[in-house]
Amino acid sequence: MGTNELYLKTLFCCSACDGEIAPEEVLLVKQISINDSTFEGLDVENTLNSYVDRINEQGSIFLKDYLSEVANSTLSDAEQIKLIEFAIKMIEADNQILYSEVKFFKKIRNRLSVSDDCILAKLQDSEDYLLPDISSEDKDLEEVGNFEQISFSEVQ
Repeated sequence: MGTNELYLKTLFCCSACDGEIAPEEVLLVKQISINDSTFEGLDVENTLNSYVDRINEQGSIFLKDYLSEVANSTLSDAEQIKLIEFAIKMIEADNQILYSEVKFFKKIRNRLSVSDDCILAKLQDSEDYLLPDISSEDKDLEEVGNFEQISFSEVQ
């Protein structure tokens, strides 16, 4: 899996981890795919829909597999910070920050090697996301599934 696909999967998993994919979250991915070259060469909408199919089939196992992919990735500090930035943007996209989303973010963070100081140097407003959490075990992931297909044409 390439870094750009890992970024896209990060956005998707951070959107789906609370059991709902909000229209604002789909809009964020659409805007990133239009305004940023990060996903250049990726069929973003079809890739997202393949994730929808897989998460509907696998539920929280899909999220656990994603976390394993993050743990086994060889990202530079800059790439890790970009992944964190995308995760935070997605969590904040619908203007409703849920504990399940922050808890999932902390699971991502625990799998990355970049220092908190390095993150805070680039993402000054992310300090609350870096605070320790009670549990970092994967067994407490929310059960997810039964999402509708994603269509960029339905969001503005």
